Amino acid sequence: MTKQRWYEDLTATLAHDCVLIDEPLNLHTMTKMGGRADLYVTPLTEEETIFVVAYAHQNNVPLLLLGNGSNMVVRDGGVRGIVLNLQMLNRIEINGTRVLAEAGVDIIDVSRAAAKEKLTGLEFACGIPGSIGGAMAMNAGAYGGEIKDIIYQATVLTKEGVKLVLSKEELELDYRKSVITKQGYYVLSAEFDLAEGEQLAIDAKIADLTHLRESKQPLEYPSAGSVFKRPPGYFAGKLIQDCELQGKGFGGAEVSTKHAGFIVNKNNATATDYIQTIEMVKSKVKDVFGIDLELEVKIVGENVEEKP
Repeated sequence: MTKQRWYEDLTATLAHDCVLIDEPLNLHTMTKMGGRADLYVTPLTEEETIFVVAYAHQNNVPLLLLGNGSNMVVRDGGVRGIVLNLQMLNRIEINGTRVLAEAGVDIIDVSRAAAKEKLTGLEFACGIPGSIGGAMAMNAGAYGGEIKDIIYQATVLTKEGVKLVLSKEELELDYRKSVITKQGYYVLSAEFDLAEGEQLAIDAKIADLTHLRESKQPLEYPSAGSVFKRPPGYFAGKLIQDCELQGKGFGGAEVSTKHAGFIVNKNNATATDYIQTIEMVKSKVKDVFGIDLELEVKIVGENVEEKP
């Protein structure tokens, strides 16, 4: 089957402007890098999402869930098959202390919505640049809080397109991993269990965390966020800083001079530049400290084919 056939099959159910052929992924990633997707699909409803996932499984079409393009590096050769973006699943519902958010909503927006209702527990997420789907998959956390602290349950799809509702325990949330990543599930929505709080205290905490993020992270340049997981007993950024790698890199990519845990797209970097810079950092930290840095970002897609 060809991508034209996939397009025809999917647009029999989805609107034509929800299925794009050869879409440049640098338009949809926070690094502003990446080649083209064979098909870039943005379903409007949960039912359409189930249809796309089931279609891909039944027809052996590779399927990649992009989210909002944070925490991911797409290689310059692009992605074969279907790239699925759930940005149109963006509903937030608040009922008492329970907050339901669909997968495509940015977790920052959920944090703000909860704060407006005087609900506390999600302040830590006020600066995390990811969608609910990605945050659930990676058990996102910052400034002493993480998803597993406040999650009640999540609704996911299996690779076959079967819908499951998973409890907090069934989600197996741990440091930057979950049953979602382990089983290759696709998140549809998450429900959080928060607590009633005091408006001034909630607003003050969000303001403090926002200031911390803006002062310490290189938000002025495109990036994939924090590149490496925290090694046990260490901080990745401190190790990289001590290796004197800040400001160094390949092509338009470099280790941030503001926060060594970030690699930024400073000057029209390619994904190849970015990945070469990642490998340089890993090699240097290994040589100096004997520590193998583990990636927090996900690298996907294909390299550009070399011409003979």
